[in-house]
Amino acid sequence: MKQNLLDFNLDEMKAFAAALGEKPYRGKQLFQWIHRGAGSFDEMTDLPAAFREKLKEEADITPARVIRRQEDPTDGTRKFLFELADGERVEGVFMAYRYGNSLCVSSQVGCRMGCTFCASALDGFVRNLSAGEMLGQLFAAEREAGERISHIVIMGMGEPFDNYEQVSRFLNLLHDPQGRNMGWRAMTVSTSGIIPGIVAFGKDFPQVNLAISLHRTKDEDRRKIMPVDRKYPLEDLLEAAREYTEKTRRRITFEYALIAGENDGDRDAEDLTRILRGMLCHVNLIPLNEVEEIGKRGSSRVRAQEFADMLESAGVPATVRRRLGSSIDGACGQLRRRR
Repeated sequence: MKQNLLDFNLDEMKAFAAALGEKPYRGKQLFQWIHRGAGSFDEMTDLPAAFREKLKEEADITPARVIRRQEDPTDGTRKFLFELADGERVEGVFMAYRYGNSLCVSSQVGCRMGCTFCASALDGFVRNLSAGEMLGQLFAAEREAGERISHIVIMGMGEPFDNYEQVSRFLNLLHDPQGRNMGWRAMTVSTSGIIPGIVAFGKDFPQVNLAISLHRTKDEDRRKIMPVDRKYPLEDLLEAAREYTEKTRRRITFEYALIAGENDGDRDAEDLTRILRGMLCHVNLIPLNEVEEIGKRGSSRVRAQEFADMLESAGVPATVRRRLGSSIDGACGQLRRRR
């Protein structure tokens, strides 16, 4: 089986080149070519022809390919269906902002968290993605879009902290000065609330942005829609969040999906203010993006802004997320394994 070189860090790439009879600096050249987005070994014109032929026999640098592309005509958001080397599929979303282009990356095929409002868990969990398969989504999306991606959010299919080792490797690969050299603050990781992952993340990546999905303010309500709350209840989660902000001095984003008639009332806003007041945080309000099989309805944009205003007036920073990709089922909570 061919080696996926997108999984390799710089030292591993040098060792791989040496194992093929080349000087280690050839591994550095190879690493640099890959992280510039080279789609084939033939593009690597400063590598000896004989080395390139060996690479074709032994290795692969295209572990993800786009098999379907959709574009939202209202905002230009593009959703890609990626097929991996074993035939499994994940989705990713390319979004244009004033500060640059961002890609929403999947970290697992499916998801085992079982959140009742999210399409990613509908077909269950299949497997974790490797760091190279996450990186492959980035390179494939850039080739398909014809534009460079400057930011990534790991908010696609899967729970990143359920695949912590490979997500960590992916972040380090992106940051390598010999590779993409992407700044830590251009990366965001979103979790449903896995406390050991939050603790490790604060130590390992104190400059990477952290987002936590909250969605309800009481355990009895939250665990009905987010089974993870049974293992990591709100009191413990919020304590972990406070410790994270104290140690890193970084603001946490709390994601709150507004579900019409369920968690968007005045009392809900008061309860959210009560549990978050005084914390270094920001609330990202997301009118629930509808999933056909689930049947829940999102709050109106008007109600979402009213909710945000209530939080703001009580001293909790909040904004309503810009809605991108909804006409192509590319918005938050809508990504899935499509066959």
